[in-house]
Amino acid sequence: MFVVFLLCIVFLVCPNKGEFKDHLTESAAACYKCQKYHLGLCYDIMKICTLKDQESCAVENVYFLTIRGRSMYYYSKLSCMRNCEDINLLNFDRRTELICCKNTNYCNLPEGV
Repeated sequence: MFVVFLLCIVFLVCPNKGEFKDHLTESAAACYKCQKYHLGLCYDIMKICTLKDQESCAVENVYFLTIRGRSMYYYSKLSCMRNCEDINLLNFDRRTELICCKNTNYCNLPEGV
């Protein structure tokens, strides 16, 4: 009788047919935040930001341009950004590449640079 009472409580408390697991695993995505990241090290204080509505993890790769016009990697900036879009900006002496993601936690670590 007590077991039936407990099962009724679980079904009343959990309106998703008693599936309490979905509520426990549901959480906000997290991203790294660092002003100057280079070769796997943060030369500032590495922080964590959680995504809010309409935000994505962002990595901003900064390259300087050589005399011959080639891009040389300089550093990255990691952050959470609102209304983020992937773009490439070209200036006279540097190139900035903005990459956005929100598919997994901590997806904004640069790869291959």
